[in-house]
Amino acid sequence: MRLAATDFGGSGRGFLLIHGLGGTRQVWEALAPRLEGRAVAVDLRGHGESPDGPWDWEAVLDDLDETAVHFGLDNPVVVGHSLGGILAGRWATRHPECPAAVSLDGHRSATTHPHNFEGLPAKEVEAGLKQLNAMFDAQLEMITRPSREITGALRTAPDMLDALPLFRQVTAPFLLVLATRNLPVPPDLLPLMDAHRAGLRRDVEGIRTQEIDATHGLVTERPAEVAAIVNQFVSNRVRA
Repeated sequence: MRLAATDFGGSGRGFLLIHGLGGTRQVWEALAPRLEGRAVAVDLRGHGESPDGPWDWEAVLDDLDETAVHFGLDNPVVVGHSLGGILAGRWATRHPECPAAVSLDGHRSATTHPHNFEGLPAKEVEAGLKQLNAMFDAQLEMITRPSREITGALRTAPDMLDALPLFRQVTAPFLLVLATRNLPVPPDLLPLMDAHRAGLRRDVEGIRTQEIDATHGLVTERPAEVAAIVNQFVSNRVRA
């Protein structure tokens, strides 16, 4: 599948940029020019201006492989946001020679397994998840892309529910950037969001992490700071 893509130009090391679920390559417009190299951003299948297609992780990685070849990105650094961050981890397991991969707040769905929440009674977690799932169901009714087939497949996919086991398999240099602020949610869901983050902090042992003072929308909220984190991580671990 030929993906819609934007080549932001530049020279040197190649970067392949992958957006999150429901996003498009436009999310990288402020960040990509700040990367120290040549950045190419894609619209995943079923998103933006790319064609529709069923969601299969290996097929999506094939799409990304073909994009890298098309643009002459030889063994690029892969940076992904949210779903794209999980794909960055999958890319690095497929390509152990990958010079570096970065996941920007891509780790676990907010509606993950109850045992991934820390410090909140089980009954409150159950009630909060029921409310949050209802909110997500209502939001999905309002969107046309990606398709219900894709969103339905991803909402229950093991990697979306918890990508930390995947990240522990990565042997290439890998960084998980964690946002420390909540997205706007009803006040009664704030304890659930705090418990979600506490569970992440409890469980990321063995994975290189860095926190940033931003919400899940860190790519557009703090593009300069995020780019600096990526540039520093890559330059410290990769020879140009």
